[in-house]
Amino acid sequence: MRQLLEGQETAILAAVRRSYEIHGSGESFVPHSTFLSFPNGNSNRIIALPAYLGDEFDTAGIKWISSFTSNLSLGLERASAVVILNSMSTGRPEAILEGSVISAKRTAASAALAAISLHHEQNETRAGLIGCGSINFEIVRFLKTVFPNLAELVVFDLDRQRGQQFAAKCEAKFGFAGIELAPQIDDVFRNCSLVSLATTASQPHLASLPETTSPRTILHISLRDLAPEIILNADNVVDDADHVCRARTSLDLAVQLAGSRDFIRCALGDVLIGRAKPRDDVHNTTIFSPFGLGILDLAVSKLVRDLAHANDSGTVVPSFLPDSWIAVPENQAI
Repeated sequence: MRQLLEGQETAILAAVRRSYEIHGSGESFVPHSTFLSFPNGNSNRIIALPAYLGDEFDTAGIKWISSFTSNLSLGLERASAVVILNSMSTGRPEAILEGSVISAKRTAASAALAAISLHHEQNETRAGLIGCGSINFEIVRFLKTVFPNLAELVVFDLDRQRGQQFAAKCEAKFGFAGIELAPQIDDVFRNCSLVSLATTASQPHLASLPETTSPRTILHISLRDLAPEIILNADNVVDDADHVCRARTSLDLAVQLAGSRDFIRCALGDVLIGRAKPRDDVHNTTIFSPFGLGILDLAVSKLVRDLAHANDSGTVVPSFLPDSWIAVPENQAI
Protein backbone atom coordinates (compact mmCIF):
# COMPACT_ATOMS: atom_id res chain seq x y z
CA MET A 1 0.00 0.00 0.00
CA ARG A 2 2.74 2.47 0.95
CA GLN A 3 4.74 1.58 -2.16
CA LEU A 4 1.74 2.13 -4.44
CA LEU A 5 0.97 5.52 -2.89
CA GLU A 6 4.56 6.74 -2.64
CA GLY A 7 4.80 10.09 -4.41
CA GLN A 8 1.07 10.11 -5.28
CA GLU A 9 0.17 13.14 -3.16
CA THR A 10 -1.08 15.19 -6.13
CA ALA A 11 -3.29 12.32 -7.35
CA ILE A 12 -4.66 11.74 -3.83
CA LEU A 13 -5.44 15.44 -3.43
CA ALA A 14 -7.25 15.41 -6.77
CA ALA A 15 -9.31 12.35 -5.76
CA VAL A 16 -10.26 13.88 -2.42
CA ARG A 17 -11.15 17.19 -4.07
CA ARG A 18 -13.43 15.46 -6.58
CA SER A 19 -15.06 13.52 -3.74
CA TYR A 20 -15.98 16.75 -1.97
CA GLU A 21 -17.19 18.35 -5.20
CA ILE A 22 -19.36 15.32 -6.01
CA HIS A 23 -20.70 15.24 -2.45
CA GLY A 24 -21.46 18.96 -2.64
CA SER A 25 -23.38 18.36 -5.86
CA GLY A 26 -25.52 15.63 -4.27
CA GLU A 27 -24.07 12.71 -6.26
CA SER A 28 -23.09 10.62 -3.24
CA PHE A 29 -24.76 8.72 -0.43
CA VAL A 30 -23.11 8.66 2.99
CA PRO A 31 -25.08 7.01 5.81
CA HIS A 32 -24.08 7.83 9.34
CA SER A 33 -21.08 5.89 10.61
CA THR A 34 -21.80 3.08 13.05
CA PHE A 35 -19.73 2.99 16.25
CA LEU A 36 -19.14 -0.36 17.91
CA SER A 37 -18.30 0.34 21.54
CA PHE A 38 -17.41 -2.07 24.32
CA PRO A 39 -18.58 -2.52 27.93
CA ASN A 40 -17.01 -1.50 31.22
CA GLY A 41 -15.87 1.97 30.17
CA ASN A 42 -13.56 0.62 27.48
CA SER A 43 -12.51 3.54 25.26
CA ASN A 44 -11.66 1.31 22.30
CA ARG A 45 -14.03 1.27 19.34
CA ILE A 46 -14.51 -0.01 15.81
CA ILE A 47 -16.31 2.15 13.25
CA ALA A 48 -18.09 1.17 10.04
CA LEU A 49 -18.25 3.80 7.28
CA PRO A 50 -20.41 2.68 4.32
CA ALA A 51 -20.69 5.00 1.32
CA TYR A 52 -21.49 5.43 -2.36
CA LEU A 53 -19.54 7.88 -4.54
CA GLY A 54 -21.06 8.71 -7.91
CA ASP A 55 -20.07 10.47 -11.10
CA GLU A 56 -16.83 9.15 -12.60
CA PHE A 57 -16.12 7.00 -9.50
CA ASP A 58 -19.48 5.13 -9.43
CA THR A 59 -18.33 2.90 -6.60
CA ALA A 60 -19.69 1.64 -3.31
CA GLY A 61 -17.98 0.14 -0.32
CA ILE A 62 -17.18 0.29 3.36
CA LYS A 63 -14.29 1.05 5.67
CA TRP A 64 -14.11 -0.95 8.91
CA ILE A 65 -11.60 0.84 11.16
CA SER A 66 -10.63 0.15 14.76
CA SER A 67 -9.11 2.56 17.26
CA PHE A 68 -7.38 0.91 20.20
CA THR A 69 -5.35 3.57 22.03
CA SER A 70 -3.53 0.99 24.17
CA ASN A 71 -1.80 -0.20 21.01
CA LEU A 72 0.63 2.71 21.35
CA SER A 73 2.11 1.22 24.54
CA LEU A 74 2.58 -2.06 22.65
CA GLY A 75 4.52 -0.41 19.86
CA LEU A 76 1.57 -0.79 17.47
CA GLU A 77 -0.38 1.78 15.49
CA ARG A 78 -3.56 2.97 17.20
CA ALA A 79 -5.70 2.35 14.11
CA SER A 80 -6.11 -0.65 11.82
CA ALA A 81 -8.58 -0.92 8.97
CA VAL A 82 -9.83 -2.76 5.92
CA VAL A 83 -11.70 -1.30 2.92
CA ILE A 84 -14.05 -3.33 0.71
CA LEU A 85 -15.11 -2.07 -2.72
CA ASN A 86 -18.25 -3.52 -4.29
CA SER A 87 -19.14 -3.83 -7.95
CA MET A 88 -21.98 -1.53 -9.01
CA SER A 89 -22.98 -4.14 -11.62
CA THR A 90 -23.39 -7.16 -9.36
CA GLY A 91 -22.96 -5.84 -5.83
CA ARG A 92 -20.21 -8.40 -5.26
CA PRO A 93 -17.04 -7.39 -3.39
CA GLU A 94 -14.32 -6.84 -5.96
CA ALA A 95 -11.41 -5.48 -3.91
CA ILE A 96 -10.25 -5.85 -0.31
CA LEU A 97 -7.55 -3.42 0.76
CA GLU A 98 -5.54 -2.59 3.86
CA GLY A 99 -7.28 0.55 5.03
CA SER A 100 -5.19 2.33 7.67
CA VAL A 101 -2.74 3.81 5.14
CA ILE A 102 -5.63 4.87 2.89
CA SER A 103 -7.44 6.39 5.88
CA ALA A 104 -4.39 8.36 7.04
CA LYS A 105 -3.64 9.71 3.59
CA ARG A 106 -7.22 10.70 2.76
CA THR A 107 -7.45 12.44 6.16
CA ALA A 108 -4.21 14.32 5.52
CA ALA A 109 -5.22 15.24 1.97
CA SER A 110 -8.55 16.55 3.29
CA ALA A 111 -6.73 18.70 5.86
CA ALA A 112 -4.29 20.08 3.29
CA LEU A 113 -7.10 20.79 0.83
CA ALA A 114 -8.95 22.72 3.53
CA ALA A 115 -5.77 24.60 4.43
CA ILE A 116 -5.07 25.77 0.88
CA SER A 117 -8.77 26.63 0.37
CA LEU A 118 -9.38 28.47 3.66
CA HIS A 119 -6.07 29.82 4.95
CA HIS A 120 -5.43 33.51 4.38
CA GLU A 121 -1.75 32.97 3.53
CA GLN A 122 -1.37 31.08 0.26
CA ASN A 123 2.42 30.97 0.59
CA GLU A 124 2.56 29.69 4.17
CA THR A 125 6.05 28.87 5.47
CA ARG A 126 5.24 27.72 9.02
CA ALA A 127 2.76 25.28 10.54
CA GLY A 128 1.97 24.05 14.03
CA LEU A 129 1.08 20.47 14.92
CA ILE A 130 -0.51 19.27 18.14
CA GLY A 131 -0.38 15.50 18.52
CA CYS A 132 2.69 13.75 17.13
CA GLY A 133 1.21 10.61 15.60
CA SER A 134 0.86 9.12 12.14
CA ILE A 135 -2.03 11.40 11.11
CA ASN A 136 -0.15 14.63 11.72
CA PHE A 137 2.93 13.11 10.06
CA GLU A 138 0.86 12.54 6.92
CA ILE A 139 -0.62 16.03 7.26
CA VAL A 140 2.93 17.44 7.17
CA ARG A 141 3.51 15.48 3.97
CA PHE A 142 0.42 16.93 2.29
CA LEU A 143 0.88 20.46 3.66
CA LYS A 144 4.33 20.38 2.11
CA THR A 145 2.65 19.50 -1.20
CA VAL A 146 0.15 22.40 -1.18
CA PHE A 147 2.56 24.86 0.48
CA PRO A 148 5.89 24.14 -1.27
CA ASN A 149 7.71 26.83 0.75
CA LEU A 150 6.71 25.33 4.10
CA ALA A 151 10.00 25.30 6.02
CA GLU A 152 9.24 25.59 9.75
CA LEU A 153 7.27 23.40 12.14
CA VAL A 154 6.27 23.95 15.75
CA VAL A 155 5.11 20.72 17.40
CA PHE A 156 3.64 19.65 20.73
CA ASP A 157 2.83 16.29 22.26
CA LEU A 158 2.06 15.37 25.86
CA ASP A 159 4.83 12.78 25.52
CA ARG A 160 7.95 14.88 24.87
CA GLN A 161 9.93 11.86 23.69
CA ARG A 162 7.23 11.16 21.12
CA GLY A 163 7.47 14.77 20.00
CA GLN A 164 11.23 14.43 19.58
CA GLN A 165 10.83 11.27 17.52
CA PHE A 166 8.21 13.01 15.38
CA ALA A 167 10.51 15.98 14.79
CA ALA A 168 13.43 13.72 13.86
CA LYS A 169 11.28 11.80 11.40
CA CYS A 170 9.99 15.01 9.78
CA GLU A 171 13.53 16.29 9.43
CA ALA A 172 14.71 13.04 7.85
CA LYS A 173 11.73 12.56 5.53
CA PHE A 174 10.81 16.09 4.49
CA GLY A 175 14.04 18.04 4.99
CA PHE A 176 12.88 20.37 7.76
CA ALA A 177 15.66 21.85 9.88
CA GLY A 178 15.45 22.95 13.49
CA ILE A 179 11.88 21.92 14.26
CA GLU A 180 10.68 23.66 17.41
CA LEU A 181 9.29 21.53 20.25
CA ALA A 182 6.81 23.76 22.05
CA PRO A 183 6.76 23.41 25.86
CA GLN A 184 3.02 24.20 25.97
CA ILE A 185 0.08 23.92 23.60
CA ASP A 186 -0.52 27.67 23.70
CA ASP A 187 2.98 28.23 22.31
CA VAL A 188 1.95 26.48 19.11
CA PHE A 189 -1.00 28.83 18.64
CA ARG A 190 1.09 31.89 19.50
CA ASN A 191 3.78 31.04 16.97
CA CYS A 192 1.68 29.68 14.08
CA SER A 193 -1.34 30.94 12.15
CA LEU A 194 -1.93 27.46 10.67
CA VAL A 195 -2.35 24.68 13.25
CA SER A 196 -3.38 21.02 12.94
CA LEU A 197 -4.92 19.21 15.91
CA ALA A 198 -4.71 15.42 15.60
CA THR A 199 -4.86 13.89 19.07
CA THR A 200 -6.63 11.02 20.81
CA ALA A 201 -8.67 13.38 23.01
CA SER A 202 -12.13 12.06 23.88
CA GLN A 203 -13.39 15.37 25.29
CA PRO A 204 -12.41 19.05 25.00
CA HIS A 205 -9.15 19.95 26.72
CA LEU A 206 -8.68 23.46 25.31
CA ALA A 207 -10.98 25.94 27.05
CA SER A 208 -9.57 28.99 25.28
CA LEU A 209 -7.02 30.04 22.67
CA PRO A 210 -4.34 32.73 22.96
CA GLU A 211 -5.53 36.09 21.67
CA THR A 212 -4.43 37.12 18.20
CA THR A 213 -5.13 40.01 15.87
CA SER A 214 -4.04 38.09 12.78
CA PRO A 215 -6.21 35.60 10.86
CA ARG A 216 -5.56 31.97 11.71
CA THR A 217 -6.75 28.59 10.51
CA ILE A 218 -7.18 25.53 12.72
CA LEU A 219 -7.46 22.05 11.23
CA HIS A 220 -9.52 20.38 13.95
CA ILE A 221 -8.94 16.84 12.74
CA SER A 222 -9.52 14.99 16.01
CA LEU A 223 -12.84 16.84 16.55
CA ARG A 224 -12.90 16.76 20.36
CA ASP A 225 -10.08 19.12 21.41
CA LEU A 226 -11.85 22.48 21.46
CA ALA A 227 -14.40 23.69 23.98
CA PRO A 228 -17.78 24.47 22.39
CA GLU A 229 -17.31 28.15 23.30
CA ILE A 230 -14.28 28.27 20.99
CA ILE A 231 -16.34 26.74 18.19
CA LEU A 232 -19.17 29.23 18.69
CA ASN A 233 -16.76 32.16 18.45
CA ALA A 234 -15.12 31.07 15.19
CA ASP A 235 -15.81 30.85 11.48
CA ASN A 236 -16.66 27.15 11.04
CA VAL A 237 -16.29 24.97 7.96
CA VAL A 238 -17.06 21.23 8.05
CA ASP A 239 -17.14 18.31 5.64
CA ASP A 240 -20.80 17.49 6.39
CA ALA A 241 -22.87 19.11 9.13
CA ASP A 242 -25.13 16.09 9.65
CA HIS A 243 -22.14 13.86 10.31
CA VAL A 244 -19.93 16.16 12.35
CA CYS A 245 -22.63 17.31 14.79
CA ARG A 246 -22.96 13.98 16.56
CA ALA A 247 -21.03 11.50 18.75
CA ARG A 248 -20.12 14.24 21.25
CA THR A 249 -17.71 16.07 18.99
CA SER A 250 -16.90 19.66 19.93
CA LEU A 251 -19.46 20.75 17.32
CA ASP A 252 -22.09 18.41 18.77
CA LEU A 253 -21.50 20.06 22.16
CA ALA A 254 -21.71 23.48 20.50
CA VAL A 255 -25.11 22.59 19.01
CA GLN A 256 -26.33 21.54 22.46
CA LEU A 257 -25.12 24.87 23.85
CA ALA A 258 -26.40 27.10 21.03
CA GLY A 259 -29.55 25.18 20.13
CA SER A 260 -28.82 25.23 16.39
CA ARG A 261 -26.14 24.72 13.73
CA ASP A 262 -26.17 28.32 12.61
CA PHE A 263 -22.55 28.74 13.70
CA ILE A 264 -21.46 26.52 10.76
CA ARG A 265 -20.80 28.70 7.70
CA CYS A 266 -20.56 25.96 5.08
CA ALA A 267 -19.11 22.63 4.00
CA LEU A 268 -15.74 22.39 2.28
CA GLY A 269 -17.48 21.09 -0.84
CA ASP A 270 -19.40 24.39 -1.02
CA VAL A 271 -16.10 26.26 -0.99
CA LEU A 272 -14.62 24.09 -3.73
CA ILE A 273 -17.58 24.47 -6.09
CA GLY A 274 -17.89 28.21 -5.39
CA ARG A 275 -21.21 28.03 -3.58
CA ALA A 276 -20.05 29.13 -0.12
CA LYS A 277 -20.40 32.60 1.32
CA PRO A 278 -17.03 34.33 1.90
CA ARG A 279 -15.22 33.95 5.19
CA ASP A 280 -16.80 36.42 7.58
CA ASP A 281 -14.74 39.32 8.91
CA VAL A 282 -16.23 39.09 12.40
CA HIS A 283 -14.07 36.11 13.41
CA ASN A 284 -10.33 35.97 12.81
CA THR A 285 -10.22 32.21 13.50
CA THR A 286 -11.46 29.73 10.90
CA ILE A 287 -11.85 26.13 12.09
CA PHE A 288 -12.13 23.17 9.73
CA SER A 289 -13.75 20.18 11.45
CA PRO A 290 -14.04 17.07 9.26
CA PHE A 291 -15.90 14.03 10.53
CA GLY A 292 -14.18 11.96 7.84
CA LEU A 293 -16.54 10.81 5.11
CA GLY A 294 -16.42 7.29 3.73
CA ILE A 295 -16.47 8.66 0.17
CA LEU A 296 -12.87 9.81 0.65
CA ASP A 297 -11.82 6.25 1.47
CA LEU A 298 -13.63 5.02 -1.64
CA ALA A 299 -11.94 7.58 -3.88
CA VAL A 300 -8.43 6.80 -2.63
CA SER A 301 -9.17 3.06 -2.61
CA LYS A 302 -10.19 3.24 -6.27
CA LEU A 303 -6.92 5.05 -6.99
CA VAL A 304 -5.03 2.27 -5.18
CA ARG A 305 -6.89 -0.43 -7.09
CA ASP A 306 -6.13 1.25 -10.41
CA LEU A 307 -2.45 1.64 -9.48
CA ALA A 308 -2.31 -2.01 -8.39
CA HIS A 309 -3.76 -3.16 -11.71
CA ALA A 310 -1.32 -0.96 -13.62
CA ASN A 311 1.64 -2.26 -11.61
CA ASP A 312 0.46 -5.90 -11.48
CA SER A 313 0.47 -5.68 -7.66
CA GLY A 314 -1.59 -7.52 -5.10
CA THR A 315 -3.21 -10.94 -5.28
CA VAL A 316 -6.02 -11.71 -7.68
CA VAL A 317 -8.49 -14.31 -6.42
CA PRO A 318 -10.65 -15.67 -9.27
CA SER A 319 -13.60 -16.13 -6.92
CA PHE A 320 -14.28 -16.87 -3.29
CA LEU A 321 -18.07 -16.74 -3.64
CA PRO A 322 -20.15 -19.92 -3.90
CA ASP A 323 -21.85 -21.03 -7.09
CA SER A 324 -25.54 -20.23 -7.38
CA TRP A 325 -27.69 -22.74 -5.50
CA ILE A 326 -29.65 -23.17 -8.72
CA ALA A 327 -26.55 -24.71 -10.33
CA VAL A 328 -26.10 -27.31 -7.54
CA PRO A 329 -27.28 -30.83 -8.65
CA GLU A 330 -30.49 -31.93 -6.96
CA ASN A 331 -28.83 -34.97 -5.36
CA GLN A 332 -26.05 -32.86 -3.81
CA ALA A 333 -26.61 -31.36 -0.39
CA ILE A 334 -26.33 -27.59 -0.14
